[in-house]
Amino acid sequence: MENKEIIVGLDIGTTKICAIVGRRNDFGKIDILGMGKSESEGVSRGVVTNIQKTVQAIQEAVAKAAFQSNVDIKVVHVGIAGQHIKSLRHRGIIVRANGEDEISQVDVDRLDEDMHRLVMNPGEEIIHVIPQEYIVDSESGIKDPIGMAGVRLEGNFHIITGQITAAKNIHRCVNKAGLTVADLILEPIASSESVLTEEEKEAGVALIDIGGGTTDIAIFQDGIIRHTAVIPLGGNIITEDIKEGCAVMRKQAEALKVKFGCALANEAKENEIIAIPGLRGREPREISVKNLSYIIQARVEEIFEHVHYEIKCSGYEKKLIAGIVITGGGSQLKHLAQLVEYVTGLDARIGYPNEHLSQGMVEEVNSPMYATCIGLTLKGFGPEKKMVEKVINNVSETVKKRKWYDSIFAKGKKWLEEEDLDDYSE
Repeated sequence: MENKEIIVGLDIGTTKICAIVGRRNDFGKIDILGMGKSESEGVSRGVVTNIQKTVQAIQEAVAKAAFQSNVDIKVVHVGIAGQHIKSLRHRGIIVRANGEDEISQVDVDRLDEDMHRLVMNPGEEIIHVIPQEYIVDSESGIKDPIGMAGVRLEGNFHIITGQITAAKNIHRCVNKAGLTVADLILEPIASSESVLTEEEKEAGVALIDIGGGTTDIAIFQDGIIRHTAVIPLGGNIITEDIKEGCAVMRKQAEALKVKFGCALANEAKENEIIAIPGLRGREPREISVKNLSYIIQARVEEIFEHVHYEIKCSGYEKKLIAGIVITGGGSQLKHLAQLVEYVTGLDARIGYPNEHLSQGMVEEVNSPMYATCIGLTLKGFGPEKKMVEKVINNVSETVKKRKWYDSIFAKGKKWLEEEDLDDYSE
């Protein structure tokens, strides 16, 4: 296989565990080399509840992906989700010694590192620190302060936190499966990479990722993530409603949802009947598609009323020019976009993760249910190299002259010239 960087995304979800192997081609698109999927039995609402079952499912999914791609998988980029995910806003400030010197990447990184030192509630840790805007000497609204002169550098940050135990359990499962975690990424951020365009992020858009156990929300505006939230309702609660409402087994309820599920009862045919085989010689059970749709619509409306409330709380409801993009396995219900438009009053579309895919197993993974896993793969390409390049290219001439920086600059430049980042390939 060609000596190109290979990345593996691992989505540990409530209903499935998925691994996707990708490689960036010469045109910047992703070639899908292999994909593996297994049933998830040890995860509930995005949180690992059974280590052993989760480890087995990870091993199964990764083994399938490794076999298809002919890659020895050692390092993976993993997603994190769950009701424990919270977000907050915080302002940081640093005072620079010399206001005549240009603001460098070193200064920006210092401000960012200060945010990682915030005191959290017991049992919580910071997962992501996302800059919203910078203020240089009371001049606000600056997206990139590098190169400007100023003494006082401030920044408004969107900080995403999660439970330490939830993150540790994910690490423990991946390590027990014989793998190493390269990065832990919030799942709606990963999904946004695969289904949203830069124009949508700039205009203002709400990404709604409907998974098995949770519905994740990420709101973008001016190209920056502004608000995140997790609703503890997903596709599994719809299945449970069908099971109770139609008096069928859970597997039958899931099959009914997937094959005949419709989010708008008015669009279902009046006289269409589904026959479910009876147990142990009992008579088959007849279920009306119309009644099935009423059950599904009631729960989907409830989920999107919660979503609409979160959008209102974010303060960006009137700024979402691109409306709503729905993705995840739960977005495959028929007529879902129409119902979402009715409930929220915003334009809606279903997000497919085909924006950045080139060749390989594109048809197999071109489904909203694989949006998160493909996004994790996309997020994994070249973070270390990009970071070092950014530092070297942006550090001012004044800083470069300092003795303490000379060796770091030389080593970093040499690393970029020699390092092929081959850790991810076989």
